[in-house]
Amino acid sequence: MPLKIAIVPVTPLQQNCSLLWDDETMVGAICDPGGDVGRLSDAISEAGFTLEKVLLTHGHLDHAGAAGEIARTYGVPIEGPHKDDAFLIETLPEQSAKYGLPEYPLFEPTRWLDHGDTVTVGGLTLDVIHCPGHTPGHVVFHHGPSRIALVGDVIFQGSVGRTDFPRGNHQQLIDSIRDRLFTLGGDTGFVPGHGPLSTFEYERQTNPYVSDQVLGLA
Repeated sequence: MPLKIAIVPVTPLQQNCSLLWDDETMVGAICDPGGDVGRLSDAISEAGFTLEKVLLTHGHLDHAGAAGEIARTYGVPIEGPHKDDAFLIETLPEQSAKYGLPEYPLFEPTRWLDHGDTVTVGGLTLDVIHCPGHTPGHVVFHHGPSRIALVGDVIFQGSVGRTDFPRGNHQQLIDSIRDRLFTLGGDTGFVPGHGPLSTFEYERQTNPYVSDQVLGLA
């Protein structure tokens, strides 16, 4: 498939920032640049694609912190997350101070995303899936032909996103995973915001929070 992805862990929280590009046009995007701008710039240069946009799954610092700096440096727009995460993006400086991380320029996304929207990366089209629960405006980017999704902090290998942050909702998170992600197909792989990759089938079978057995559906 022409979609290529490289993962660059950033910040002390080891957030999986994803570089994704169209191998045919060599035009790409960066998803969830939480920090370490120098490292990300080097990775973009090494991959050899032209950056055309920043994509954000949600507004937490380790995912969105450096989005404004990247957008300003490369002169590109920011797309995502859903507008329900505006309150998080507006408080990024406070989040930086709380966690002792660098403070980057504040920004407003060029385009807020809704469930059912699409975003383009070069000549490729990714579907936008609104998956609230970890945050109210969290979105997932899904490329159907490649059977891959960038899920941010919705689900991880063997775990799910925290819901004890402001406006988190555990039942909403479970519903998002079961109704909007597992329905994409078990053979769909995903890049989580932290930790190793997995597939929806593996998590449906084994995840201690959302598996069929745990929820009494097996």
